[in-house]
This record gives sequence, C-alpha cells and structure tokens, in this order.
Amino acid sequence: MSRSRTARLEARIAPEALQIVKRAADLQGRSLSDFVVDSALSAAQRTLEDTHLLRLALEDQQALANAILNLPPLAPALERAIDRQRSIIISST
Repeated sequence: MSRSRTARLEARIAPEALQIVKRAADLQGRSLSDFVVDSALSAAQRTLEDTHLLRLALEDQQALANAILNLPPLAPALERAIDRQRSIIISST
C-alpha cells in the first residue's frame, strides 16, 4: 500500500489508552502515527475479509452442500423461461 500521506485522521483517546499505544509503538520501534495507521489498516482489512467469509457449523455445511447437490426440479414456468431465453440468444447470434 502506498505510504503517501494525503489525508488526515484525528481521534480522541483516553490518556491511559494513549500510554499503552505509545508503549506498543515504542516496542516496535515505530512512530505513534505509523503504529496507529498500520493497526487501523490491519483491523479494517480483517473486518472486510470477515464480512466476505461465510462460517458455518458442520451441520449447516452439510445441509448447504446437500441443498446444492440435490436441487429440486425446476418449476414448469421456469423451464419455459429458460427455453425461451436460450432461443432468443441463439436467434440473435
């Protein structure tokens, strides 16, 4: 990710929390600003990944797989719609 600093972010933090964050940044040999930005970015990326990940219990995984592998028959109206769509596509090519 680019390190160009084109935006500013301000936050209010309790003095006790600030001391903890400063200590962590010092332990990593980083500036407070770099530590906070990198930590926020890591948390944001994890959050985004978590929203795209579907976690299911084993029983739910089996139910989903079963539903996908054993689809019910299509309704007659849907069969006709699919046939019509195919004929439209074939006739337009």
